[in-house]
Amino acid sequence: MIKSNIINIFKKIAGTGLGIRVRSFFAKDYFKSHIVLWLIILSIVSNLANWIVLAIFIKPVDFPIILHYNVYFGVDMLGNWKQVFTLPAVGIILFGVNIFLSMHFYANRERIASYLLLMATLMIQLSLLIAATGVIVINY
Repeated sequence: MIKSNIINIFKKIAGTGLGIRVRSFFAKDYFKSHIVLWLIILSIVSNLANWIVLAIFIKPVDFPIILHYNVYFGVDMLGNWKQVFTLPAVGIILFGVNIFLSMHFYANRERIASYLLLMATLMIQLSLLIAATGVIVINY
């Protein structure tokens, strides 16, 4: 009796407010496209890989680490170990902006522009992953 009342309460909560908004957001035509889904998933996985790789290899240290290396001038940027994590943070910001713009173009029947923005997002994420790998290699 009590168990069924608790279940009914949770069903009522799930059927209102945030639950409906989240379901209706992901029920859009935009998220039914396989191209869109794959590009978003690959971008998210690339950004997560960036965070994980940096968290594994960059350890807290008291001295400055190399943040950027240039072939012509050598080391041109030193900084705190926490500053390395700006790479994936910038990736998240660009991901959010490009997803918003991509959804806008997709809703206005500009599918190719939407796909190009998502592809650019994936390329940005992969470039940031390569940059993070370079920072790790130069410091070890």
